[in-house]
Amino acid sequence: MPVDLYRLALTVLQPGFEGTNLPEWVRDALSEGLGGAVLFARNIDTPEQTARLVADMRAANPAVVVAVDEEGGVVTRFEVREGSSFPGNRALGVADDLKLTERTGRQIGRLLAAADVTLDYAPAVDVNANPANPVIGIRSFGPTADLVSRHTTAWIAGLQGAGVAACAKHFPGHGDTATDSHLALPTVHASREVFDERDLPPFRAAVRAGVKAIMCGHLLVPALDPELPATLSRAVLTGLLREELGFDGMLVTDAIEMKAVAALYSPGEIAVRALNAGVDAICVGITDEAGLAELRDAIVAAVRSGELPEERLAEAATRVLAVAAWYGAQAALREEVRADVDETIGLEVARAALTPHGEVTLSAAPLVVEVNTRLSQAVDPATPSGLTSALTARLPDTARVRMTDGGELPDLPADRPVVLVVHDAGRHPWVRRALAEAERRRPDVIVVETGIPDTPAGGVYLATHGMSRASATAAAEWLTS
Repeated sequence: MPVDLYRLALTVLQPGFEGTNLPEWVRDALSEGLGGAVLFARNIDTPEQTARLVADMRAANPAVVVAVDEEGGVVTRFEVREGSSFPGNRALGVADDLKLTERTGRQIGRLLAAADVTLDYAPAVDVNANPANPVIGIRSFGPTADLVSRHTTAWIAGLQGAGVAACAKHFPGHGDTATDSHLALPTVHASREVFDERDLPPFRAAVRAGVKAIMCGHLLVPALDPELPATLSRAVLTGLLREELGFDGMLVTDAIEMKAVAALYSPGEIAVRALNAGVDAICVGITDEAGLAELRDAIVAAVRSGELPEERLAEAATRVLAVAAWYGAQAALREEVRADVDETIGLEVARAALTPHGEVTLSAAPLVVEVNTRLSQAVDPATPSGLTSALTARLPDTARVRMTDGGELPDLPADRPVVLVVHDAGRHPWVRRALAEAERRRPDVIVVETGIPDTPAGGVYLATHGMSRASATAAAEWLTS
């Protein structure tokens, strides 16, 4: 019986799409064997709507791998409008309580299980070795291999214990970069010895923990491959990840429209090269019917020409279907986690992660100055810092002023407290200037840092180590109690 190359090619694709209803072209592709799809905030409105959307996908292809980026903290798709219920990895690392981390992973699993989502593109297990990192930062558990490895294991145990597949990212490690791979190709200038000691241990821990998937990052690591980004490097993906680390699960790309690789090759060529390097699934953050057909046809043409061995494509498709089969076998775990409501976990972590310098109790409603630096493109633009809302719930006359990139500091009234909310202030000279000017005008200014802390500023400095609804609630509690 001849192999259906078109079906195999569709099996290894995981596209995103627009809208809260299933487009007909996606429905048709699923019925023809499309193996996956990735949901973003643009696809998610209410829990009921999301469940219907996923049910429609599964009606067309019961083995579809439905994926989503739900890291908690600053990267959330299910809770983007009000902010995540969970502070995120950095807060977990600061709290450094593995039971809290496992409980967090389990509750994120519970959230996704309720919508019948197969795969979470999380956790980020990068070691944030570079404080100037523009894309990882608080998405990492921290700056050391041991800390990240321990929490990687706990988080995966929590999520997969809820019957949802985890995906450790971004192999071989995006922590020591100063470039956002959404915008350009980062180069990691570290020796193989440094990689072995610093960046690879969390991935080794993930493999030992039985992680079902790993996502490769669009990174150039000359010590591992001097010519090709990791996504396209057989030395990195097959030689290092498969043969040295022993990973035999599904390997998925980061979104291939990211400029780190999109500036080098066409989508079809990226897909073929990645499959040849050892990838099993191609993530396409946003595409359309024509774009999906282009990818499918490029893969089929590569097999027919001999550029891509048919057995390599078949192996990739088998690994995708294995994740779907694993998920199908976890129905009892997902049913069990439905009743395991742990409503306090996010706030427990957020409280444990708070790091204050100075003391204050707000008795009057403050002016909150939100200093809105541009966040990584991994973060949905609608994601709120949440502190103004959390303070308003306690002090109803709280006022807000927003500063945008490079903006001027507004007037700071003398008759009420002033709170500046910043994110990764140490990476932005204009934010540091605004802080210095605020401190000059109001030495008692309260600074709340939601990103990677810098030198404390102001009369009171409070680091939340996370940007989430839970982090904002914990900070507002501390400021008013």
